[in-house]
Amino acid sequence: MLPDPTVPLPGSLMGLLACFQPLFTAPAFRTFCGLAAGFLAQTERRTVCGMLTGAGLSRAWRHDRAHRFFSHARWSAEALGLALARLIVAALVPGGAPVLVATGDTLFRRTGRKVHATGWFHDGSVKGPRQVGLGNNQVIAAIVVALPFMSRPVALPVLATLVHKDVKPAPASRLVLARQMTAALARALAGRDVHVVADAADAGKELARLPATVTWTTRPRKDAALHELPGPRTGKRGRPRVKGKRLPSLAALAGAASFAPVAVRRYGKTATVQAAVIQCLWHGVFGSRPVQVVLIRDRASAGYDLALATTDLAASPQAVIGRYAARWSIEVAIEDAKQIFGAGQARNRLAAAVHRTLPFTLACQSLAVLWYATAGHPPGDVDDRRARAPWYKTKAEPSTADMIAKLRRVLIATKYLPVHPGDPTPEEIRAVRLAWESAVA
Repeated sequence: MLPDPTVPLPGSLMGLLACFQPLFTAPAFRTFCGLAAGFLAQTERRTVCGMLTGAGLSRAWRHDRAHRFFSHARWSAEALGLALARLIVAALVPGGAPVLVATGDTLFRRTGRKVHATGWFHDGSVKGPRQVGLGNNQVIAAIVVALPFMSRPVALPVLATLVHKDVKPAPASRLVLARQMTAALARALAGRDVHVVADAADAGKELARLPATVTWTTRPRKDAALHELPGPRTGKRGRPRVKGKRLPSLAALAGAASFAPVAVRRYGKTATVQAAVIQCLWHGVFGSRPVQVVLIRDRASAGYDLALATTDLAASPQAVIGRYAARWSIEVAIEDAKQIFGAGQARNRLAAAVHRTLPFTLACQSLAVLWYATAGHPPGDVDDRRARAPWYKTKAEPSTADMIAKLRRVLIATKYLPVHPGDPTPEEIRAVRLAWESAVA
């Protein structure tokens, strides 16, 4: 139980939050627990004051206590994310198994000259030919896990780094930030191999600096400069060759390659596709590290539909294709963060607060799913949901909205039961009913 009696928390959630206690001072840890509970319980605006309201602390704590937690308290968003990553891997990834990490970036809309690190960035949600928006751009790294009650992989965000265009002498690109986050995860998860899967934009010479325990899977451009592996040393004087003969384009390679049928599991379905594998160098991206390029024919009868490049030479074509398909889970997690959890709604302006608030809210999102997977999922949850909403005739798995609704019910019950062990008053019954209806909605 939380040391502060004004914020009762269920033991199952407090057991997860206690793992982060060494990262904070004692007062900051109490504030962290209260704001995390408030963010998860809040069904309306998830601003900083909204977190206080969700926890029922708007009259017990001054609002500047919550704001100063993000802007001035001594804690690190990166340390929080790495501790969360260790917690997720220990609970949901089998011992000794590699860890799958998906990376991506997204825009959280913000306006105002005093808001830190705002700028114009690509925004895929904008309709029309000019897909740009004003706000804070965040690069996100998520651990992709398989949950026993879900048929699709689930991405749990652990790290988020702000893209800042005004850093001198030169700003770090999104690829640099993604590489730095994956290197930090590799150090935090020592003894585990880390398989990173990224989109086509995340390919550049920065990846030549990847740790040996990290593999990277991405989509090469159709005009990617691929080379044969360098041959053995000739015994002549001078520097040995670092790359072999330049290979033709991917289309030409597909025309001469030998394709074979492979059964792959992707997007919840099993399908048979044609695949061909070519080992080579992508020297402009991975340097001297060999890669295998997987050419995939899904619908086309000639050429290729999709090309994937990976530094994991031991992976089969089925594993590479399934790994890249699992990357879509981070897009689902980002949508859930915005639409269900309300991430990005906080109106912070100071630099430290802007850097910390979104990683905090994404950590709360991952904690909610982790709580549901470890303590909150009874087998009858889907049946109960279908009984309350009979129009969901084909519903077979809990959604993210179901998970957070279940946690909110537990938070509501914990708020009232320990404090008032006797018969509740009519006002308390009415408050519980209203809160319960809001959680279900």
